[in-house]
Amino acid sequence: MQENSLKTKKRMLIELVVVIILLVSLIIRIGYIQLIDGNRLKTMALDQQSLERNVGAKRGTIYDATGKNVLAVSSFVESVTVNPKNIKKEDKEKVAKSLSEILDLEYDEVLKKVNKNTSIEIIKKRIEKEEADKIRKFLLENNITSGINIDEDSKRYYPYSTLASQVIGFCGSDNQGLNGIEAKYDDILKGTDGSINKLVDGKGYNLNDEKEKYVESKDGNDLILTIDLTVQSIIEKYLEEACIDNKCTDGGNIIVMNPKTGDILGMAGYPSYDLNEPFEINNEELKIMWNDISQEEKNKYLNEMWRNKAISDTYEPGSTFKLVTASAALEENITDTDNEGEFNCSGGIEVAGVRIRCWRYYRPHGKESLREALMNSCNPVFIGLGQKIGVEKYYDYLTKFGLLRKTGIDLPGEANSIFLNENKVGPVELATISFGQRFEVTPLQMITMVSTIANKGEYIYPRLVKEIINQDTGEKTEIEIKKGEKVISEETSKKILDMMNSVVSEGTGKNAKVEGYEIGGKTGTSEDGVNTNKYVTSFIGVASTDDPEVAILITLYNPTGEGGHQGGGVAAPVAGKIFSEILPYLEIKNSNEKIEEIEMPNITGKTVNDAKKILKKYDLKIKEDTFSGDEIVKKQIPEEGIKIEKGKEIVIEVK
Repeated sequence: MQENSLKTKKRMLIELVVVIILLVSLIIRIGYIQLIDGNRLKTMALDQQSLERNVGAKRGTIYDATGKNVLAVSSFVESVTVNPKNIKKEDKEKVAKSLSEILDLEYDEVLKKVNKNTSIEIIKKRIEKEEADKIRKFLLENNITSGINIDEDSKRYYPYSTLASQVIGFCGSDNQGLNGIEAKYDDILKGTDGSINKLVDGKGYNLNDEKEKYVESKDGNDLILTIDLTVQSIIEKYLEEACIDNKCTDGGNIIVMNPKTGDILGMAGYPSYDLNEPFEINNEELKIMWNDISQEEKNKYLNEMWRNKAISDTYEPGSTFKLVTASAALEENITDTDNEGEFNCSGGIEVAGVRIRCWRYYRPHGKESLREALMNSCNPVFIGLGQKIGVEKYYDYLTKFGLLRKTGIDLPGEANSIFLNENKVGPVELATISFGQRFEVTPLQMITMVSTIANKGEYIYPRLVKEIINQDTGEKTEIEIKKGEKVISEETSKKILDMMNSVVSEGTGKNAKVEGYEIGGKTGTSEDGVNTNKYVTSFIGVASTDDPEVAILITLYNPTGEGGHQGGGVAAPVAGKIFSEILPYLEIKNSNEKIEEIEMPNITGKTVNDAKKILKKYDLKIKEDTFSGDEIVKKQIPEEGIKIEKGKEIVIEVK
C-alpha cells in the first residue's frame, strides 16, 4: 500500500514537472511571438488582410530641342484586374467569356484566372477607353458589383513612330524604360506609382464596412532633348535614300552635332523601327519566317534592330582620321599647311621592310604640300608625319581627342574604341594608324573629335538632354554644357578647318559643296574587317569653316551599288544634300544672300514704348526687353547714324 502511494506521488511529481515545463515553454513561445516575432507576424497579417492594386504613374513627356514637338508622351488608359474570390461561382464563366471577347484574349486563359484561389489576377493592362466602357456596360447589365476592377493606368505613345527610334528607345509592359533615353532617364521619367488599397477577411472576401483607400500617383518629369525634329527628319530622309540607292547591306548612321555646345541635333540609324510596335521586326524576309525561329534567335534580331550603331558599334574610320594626324603634326610644328613640294608621293612608302601603297599607287600624286595631301587623301604623306610625331606623342593626342575613352554620352550601351596598347605599337602599326586603318572607333567618338577641332581646339562633350522639367512645379534644371582640355591651339584649329574647306572646294569631298556656304570636310573609305570584301564609306565635315556651328558624320556600311564604295562618291553627296537643307533652317548665313543694312535711328529721349514703335519700322528690336513702357531711353547702342543689319537687336539704357 505504501509502495503504491510512493508510485502515485512519483507519477504526480513527474506530471507536475512536465506541466511546468510545458507552461514555461508556452510562456517563452508567447514571449517570443509577442516581443521578438510580433512585428513580422503583424506585417504578414496586414498583408493577408490588405488587397492592393497598382495605379501607374504617368511618365514624363519627351520633347525635341524646341520644347514644342512631342517625341514621347503618356496618355491615361485603364487596366483590368479581378478578385476571383469575390466573383460569384455562377458568374465566373459568363465573366470569362465577356472579358475574353471584349479584350481579344483566349477564353481558357481568362477562365483559369477567374477560377484561381488568389486574391487578385491581372487580366489585361493598358486597355483603351472604348474597351473599358464595354466592360462597364456588361457589369451593369448583369448586375455584377464586385470582383472586377477597372483602374487608371498610363500608356506610352510615340507620335512620330520611327523618328529617332534608336535614340529615344521604348518602354516595357510595366511602363519601364527598356532602351535609349527611356532607359537612361527611367528614374526621372517614370514618376511614382499610386495604389488602391482595401481590407479583406481571411478568405479574401471584402469587408463591407471598409472603403477603398486611394493613394495618388506622382507623374514623372519631362525631358527636353538636344535633338531637333526638323534636323532629325532631314537626316533620316537622306540616310534612308542613301542606303537604298547605294544598296548598303548593313545600313548606316548619321550624326549632326553643334561643336560649340556638344548638342546632338540629330542622330539617325537605318534601318529604324516603330517605337509604338518595338517587338515587330522591321525586316520583311524575317517577318515571313518569324514564327518558325527560336526565341533566342528572335531576341538576337530584335536587339540588333534596337541597337544604336552610332554609339554601340565600332568601325575603321579610314582617311577621315587623317585630320587627327594633321592636327598633331601642325600643333607640334612638324609641318605647315602650304609648304610647296614639302612631300613627295611615289605611289607608296616602305616602313620596316613593308611597302604600304597609296590608294593612287598607279598614278602617284608627286610633290605636295600638307593641304594638297589632305585634298588628295595621300596615305604616304600621313605615314611620314606619323613617324615624325612618334608613338608616345601620337597616343597623347589620341587621349586628348577622347579617342581612347568613352564620351560619356547620356545613352546606354556606349562602346569604346579598339586600339593596340601603346607599348605594342611598332613602326608598321603606327603607319596604319596615321592614315586611319587597323583600329576601330565609334562614330560618336569621331564626331566629337571633329567638333573639338571646330570648337577652337577645345574638347567638347556630346549631350542629348539639355533640360529636365518638374511636372508639378514647372522648375527647369539645365544639363550643363561640358568642355574638356585644350587639345590643339586656335591657330591649329583654323588651319585644319581651312584645309578641310579645300578638300570640299577642290579635293575628294567636292560632292559635299553647297553654293554660298563655306563647307569643310574629309572623305573616308575603309575595310569592314579583314578579308571580308566589305567596306565602310564616310564623310566628316563642318559648316561654316569660318565659324562652325554644325558638324556632321555620315557612315554607310557596305555600299554595293553601282556608285561604288568611295567616300567622295557615296557619302559626300549625302552631306551636300543635308547641308543644303539644315543650314538655311538653322539660319546660318549664305554668303550669296544680300545683307540689308540701315542707318540706326535716334531713340534717345523717347519713352521705351515710343522707341519700340520707331524700331519696328526698321525691323529692329530691343535686346533683353524687361523695361516698362514709360521709362526714358538714356543711351542706345549702336548710336544714331551707325550702319546696322535689319533684324538685329539693340541695347538701351534708361533713366
